[in-house]
Amino acid sequence: MAFIEVIGGRHLQGEIPIQGSKNAVLPILAASILHNGITRIKNCPKIIDVYHMIKLLESIGCIVTWEQNGLTIDATEINYNSVDKKYVSSMRSSIILLGSLLGRNRSVTISYPGGCAIGARPIDLHLKAIKEMNVEVIHNEDIIFCSTSHLTGAKIVLSMPSVGATENVILAAVKADGITIIDNAAMEPEITELCLFLNKMGARISGAGSKTIMIEGVEKFRDIEYTLVSDRIVMGTYLAAVAGTGGCVTLRGNCCNENGAVIDTLRTMGCRIGVGKDYINICSNQLPKAVPLIETETYPGFPTDMQSQIMSVLTIAEGTSLIIENIFESRYKIVNELAKMGADICVSDKAARVKGVNALTGANVTACELRGGAGLVIAGLIANGTSRISGIEYIERGYENISKDLANLGADIRRVED
Repeated sequence: MAFIEVIGGRHLQGEIPIQGSKNAVLPILAASILHNGITRIKNCPKIIDVYHMIKLLESIGCIVTWEQNGLTIDATEINYNSVDKKYVSSMRSSIILLGSLLGRNRSVTISYPGGCAIGARPIDLHLKAIKEMNVEVIHNEDIIFCSTSHLTGAKIVLSMPSVGATENVILAAVKADGITIIDNAAMEPEITELCLFLNKMGARISGAGSKTIMIEGVEKFRDIEYTLVSDRIVMGTYLAAVAGTGGCVTLRGNCCNENGAVIDTLRTMGCRIGVGKDYINICSNQLPKAVPLIETETYPGFPTDMQSQIMSVLTIAEGTSLIIENIFESRYKIVNELAKMGADICVSDKAARVKGVNALTGANVTACELRGGAGLVIAGLIANGTSRISGIEYIERGYENISKDLANLGADIRRVED
């Protein structure tokens, strides 16, 4: 098995580009099957979750090819309504094929999705919303079967602003009869990106990025080429790395205005940050300061996907920080691994109290999920000595080449095949 080896203690310097967005490309790939034609997606990240989604698309009849840093999806022929269980079980985002296959074929059979073990993440909101669009839903512990004679627009009020449920309703509603209104919709930038993509393809969607989204169903879509936005969580991860190691780095990408809560937190920790249209510059020449309270929230609040990375930095902060995890109940899997490196963290229910220590020490640790794995890489950059991070298949679900990116900034890090 491969692992990442890090020798800590180096400041980060330089400039790198940020890859395309994982959380935007997956629903866009699902959306591509709504069109009986060809879609080209540029700036597509070469990550494990994208490879899984490609396999899913191919399993239902799509022809998918790589062209440098882009994908071409030919969805002219969709032969199957049933989604292969072996791919669904490995990736949470596979559930968004529910809405797009309903939009395309009016029926779908899909198993319950898998992914990182960070919490229950039930899909009851998805199914409840879809039912309101004239869809019959039959399910047991393993399989979900949905069918409809015709999708019908509806007013759907989500009990919580679920990203996945919002995406599934949008993907079904663009091919429904009439108008669908989603109240209490998720406001994440990836929802906006999905709607921008669909509108370019011929959909009629308004209100993306707000709590109320309106979708007028259409009959046909057209071939398009679309350039994907940069990944705000990858950018946030590298910002956190600089906050922990010190140095001065410029990150290039077009997602700079979507990291407001993370930037505010890093400024509280003492970092100097400048934000431009297509770049963020961060400089840090001192130990990070403790943050009195960080609470994870839906966008535009502090993202749960950045909690582990910031926790790693706070392990050496001056003072004690409090983190409250409100989104995923199992997001603290990183804590035991950080303790092996000398971190002082006490967890009680949703709260983690992080008391800064003088230094972390390199250790052999294991990634248990995607963002926790990135947090362990940051801890390795901070620590004295050598760290080996195993379980990197989780990290590679969302980071195209985290070792290469950080090495280009001066880190002593490499991916090793054992």
